[in-house]
Amino acid sequence: MGGLYSKSYPPFETAPKCVTERFMGHWFVIGVKPTPFETTCSNAVEIYTRVENKNHDIDIDFQYNKKNPITSPLKHLNQKGWIRGEDKNDSSNWTISPFGPIKLPYPIIELDDENYQYTVIGNPQRSYVWIMARTPVMDDTLYNTLKERLVEKHSYDLQGLRKVPQKWTREERAKRNLENVIPDDLLVD
Repeated sequence: MGGLYSKSYPPFETAPKCVTERFMGHWFVIGVKPTPFETTCSNAVEIYTRVENKNHDIDIDFQYNKKNPITSPLKHLNQKGWIRGEDKNDSSNWTISPFGPIKLPYPIIELDDENYQYTVIGNPQRSYVWIMARTPVMDDTLYNTLKERLVEKHSYDLQGLRKVPQKWTREERAKRNLENVIPDDLLVD
């Protein structure tokens, strides 16, 4: 009988401001409460591109190594995004489609509103979460602060949260065309 009912959560308090153009570009997945695609992934990167004259607002290219960084197969999951609300240039409420007709809420619940260097994307049922940064490394203090906010502010249970391995060589960076995104000092050559 317990499986028939799901726990209800309060609505998210989303980021008060999210300028769409500033959000575009590369985001490295630092921590994840994973979907089935992400239980073993590494070197996960999402690339957001604003589009016009299509039936959606954003192209999302999710790239990741299936298991171990660098040595396991590179995978891509192309997704579509829709910006919700009256102002598509400034909204923290998105919907994405990982494939087909499936559309899922994609609320931006934490955002570095000054420099757009980190973000956290939630899920209304608190089943999934993505902690992302503009570089493949996030300061431990910031990471731990974001985890605390997930629990205290957003009612998350962080069981199952995993830190995504981010290990980049010069070759892997070039293969993914990220030379202008990952600085040399973050490579493991």
